Amino acid sequence: MNRPIALIIDDEPDIRELLEITLARMDIDTVTVENLARARSALAHQQFHLCLADMHLPDGDGIDLVREIHHLYPGTPVAMITAHGNMETAIQALKAGAFDFVSKPVDLPVLRKLVNTALKLHQTKNGTTRPPIENEAECPLRGTSPCMNQVRSLIGKLSRSQAPVHITGESGTGKELAARLIHQLSPRNDKPFVAVNCGAIPHELMESELFGHKKGSFTGATADKNGLFQEAEGGTLFLDEVADLPLSMQVKLLRVIQEKLVRPVGAIKELRTDVRIISATHQNLAQRVQDGGFRQDLYYRLNVIELGMPALRERPEDIPDLIEHLLKNIASNYQQPVPALQNDALEALKNHPFPGNVRELENTLERAFALYENDIITLEDLGLLNASQTIGAEAETRLAGESLEDYLARVERNLLLQALEETRWNKTSAASRLGISFRSFRYRLSKLGIDNKEKDS
Repeated sequence: MNRPIALIIDDEPDIRELLEITLARMDIDTVTVENLARARSALAHQQFHLCLADMHLPDGDGIDLVREIHHLYPGTPVAMITAHGNMETAIQALKAGAFDFVSKPVDLPVLRKLVNTALKLHQTKNGTTRPPIENEAECPLRGTSPCMNQVRSLIGKLSRSQAPVHITGESGTGKELAARLIHQLSPRNDKPFVAVNCGAIPHELMESELFGHKKGSFTGATADKNGLFQEAEGGTLFLDEVADLPLSMQVKLLRVIQEKLVRPVGAIKELRTDVRIISATHQNLAQRVQDGGFRQDLYYRLNVIELGMPALRERPEDIPDLIEHLLKNIASNYQQPVPALQNDALEALKNHPFPGNVRELENTLERAFALYENDIITLEDLGLLNASQTIGAEAETRLAGESLEDYLARVERNLLLQALEETRWNKTSAASRLGISFRSFRYRLSKLGIDNKEKDS
C-alpha cells in the first residue's frame, strides 16, 4: 500500500521543516512549497491526501487557496495554520471549506490527531467507508421533498468538515437525528457521540457535568469524574438547547472552543480536548444575542455553519412515507403486524398542522396503534384535534407550565390508574371499563411504565 502524501504550504522554513519531520514520523510523505503559485503547480501535477496551508503567504491569502481546493479538488482536506488566538480568521477558513485548523506555535499532539482524522476523511471520500448520504435508501431522515433532499445534501458536506455546526428548527423536527447523522458519516464515527440537553442540567452542576471534577472539589464530590468533553474525546459533543446555557457557562465554553482545553472543577492542570461541537436550539439564537441573553462571540463560534431543519407542515408530501416508516417501527417494537390506514385517516394526517412536527406524528400513530381494531386505523383512532383546538390546547397547557405531550400523558396515566384501582388491578376488567381491548390496555401500561409496583404505593 502506498504511503499517504501531504502538501505543506508555508513561507517559514522552520515551520515547513517541523511539519515535514512530524509527518515523516507518521509514515506520511510530504511536498513542501513556500507560496501559492508553487502550491497550485503541485496540486495540478499530483494528488494529495491532505494539505496544510498557512493563512498568510507572500503572494496571497491562504483562504483563497482553500476555496480553490474545495472547488477543484474536493477529495483533498485542507487544514489551515493560523496565528495563535486568531479565531476570527480560523472561522473564515472553516466557512470557506477548510477541514480544520491548527494554531501557531503548532502543538504536535493536536497536529497528529488532525492529520489522522484528515486521512480517514480522504478514505471516506474514496469509497472505503460509507457511501454518500444522498444515495442511502435507509437514511433515518425520511422524505423526498426538495427541502429534505437539501438537508441530506448539506449533512453530507458537513460530515467532511470539523467546523462547528448549529442546527435550528422547531421542536420535533429531528435536530438530534441530524447531529447523529453528521457524526456517523464523519471520520469521527468510531469515537463517541455524546448528547446533552443544556436546559436539563441545574446551573450549579453544569460546569462539573461538562468539564468534570476532582475528588473533594465540592461537597458531594467523592471521586474524580470525567466531564462530557472527556466522554466525547475524539468524537462529537452535541449541545442541545444551547440557548439555555447561563452566561457564566457561556464564557467558559467559549474559552474551551478557542483554546481546545478544559479544566475540571478543582483541577490545577488543563486537559487537551479534541471534540467536534454541534449545537442546536428551537429558539432564535440571534434574537437571544440581541436581547443580551447569549454572548455574541460564542454565537459566532457555534454558528460557523447553520443547518435548518424544516417543519413537517413545510413538507406535507413526506407524510405518507413517514407514516409507513413509523408504523413499521411501532409494530416491530411490540411484535405486532403493521395495520392498514383508512383513507380518511391518511387525509386527516396530511392536512394536520402538526405543531409538534415528526415527534407529534409519531406520538399520534402510537396512540392510534393502541386503539385500532380489525387491522385498520380509522380517523377516530387518531384522535386528532383540528388546528384551532390544537393551538388552543397547546397554549392552555403552556400557561400551566406543561407541554401538550406531557399533559396528554398525565391524563392518560390517571385514567388508567383510576380504572385499575376501581377493578382492584384486574387488567381485563379495567380494559373493559375503559372500552378498549386488552391488547391496547397492555400496550398503554407498557408505554407509560405502569406496573404492579404502583398497586402498593
